[in-house]
Amino acid sequence: MKSLKLLFLTLFIGAAQLHAQAKIESITYKYHPHFMTTDIGQPVAGTYLIEGKKQPIIQINADGTGVFQLENLSKKEMVWGIECSDEGIPIYKEGYNSSSYTFWYKLKGSGEWLYTQFLILPTKKKMYLLGDRVKDYGDPNEVKTPASN
Repeated sequence: MKSLKLLFLTLFIGAAQLHAQAKIESITYKYHPHFMTTDIGQPVAGTYLIEGKKQPIIQINADGTGVFQLENLSKKEMVWGIECSDEGIPIYKEGYNSSSYTFWYKLKGSGEWLYTQFLILPTKKKMYLLGDRVKDYGDPNEVKTPASN
């Protein structure tokens, strides 16, 4: 009976550990390895727009895919991730009321990875991508500072 309980406990802990691990992808940029994840403990998925405009958009899906709309309004599929350590811990720089991440993306049909800044301003409830694309939040509790994760 004790060995059966021990077996169930071991299986439960193992399953919890597997479920808790973030999906990590490795890429090479200019001969250097970089690691990316789509899970940084923030609601990154959504539509990013230039303030006051309806197009062009960047649509980010939680599964690491999305759509990047260029200035000429043509849409391209993309894959994306946010830089992390090889253990899946997001790498960010904390500023005054902000957190800055490196956002990696590759447009479909292009073999080249590109990167840009991904900025979170929790006090203003905004996330910025490419400097001018923004996603607003209605719930002030939806965006957390990295220290509160």
